[in-house]
Amino acid sequence: MKKLVVLAVFLCCSLGFVAQASAQENYTEGPVWVVNYYRTKPGKFDDYLKFLRANFLKSVAKQKEAHIIVDAKVLINPTINGPDDWDVAVAYIYTDYSKLNFDQATFDRLQKIGEEISGIKDMEKRDAKLDVTRLPLRDYIRTRFLREIMLRP
Repeated sequence: MKKLVVLAVFLCCSLGFVAQASAQENYTEGPVWVVNYYRTKPGKFDDYLKFLRANFLKSVAKQKEAHIIVDAKVLINPTINGPDDWDVAVAYIYTDYSKLNFDQATFDRLQKIGEEISGIKDMEKRDAKLDVTRLPLRDYIRTRFLREIMLRP
């Protein structure tokens, strides 16, 4: 009886590996996207884009220089389907999932970037100042983690 159970477990595990391996034949894994979705408050869309232009662009450029991210994008949704839908998405592109686990060195580089851009050394004060500016402009909806793939010919 034990041999039958072991054989059944082995067979199920083997089938799982075969299915995963066959899926990999169709594509190559690419970068990881972390997409944050926001809904701007009524009449605040342009103000939020000005905020992003003033803060986001500088931060992205420095993070790319430091090889923390590959790139970042701001996306807009012209077809909003209800009160829980987003109108602005901010996407960060990382080489792989391991880059999402910031070690202390990466965290320190991010803090230095924030300090250089804002001129405020204390992280809590810097975050509080940014919150006072951005929170009246938009509401957070959700975050998605996506893996880009390249289909094989």
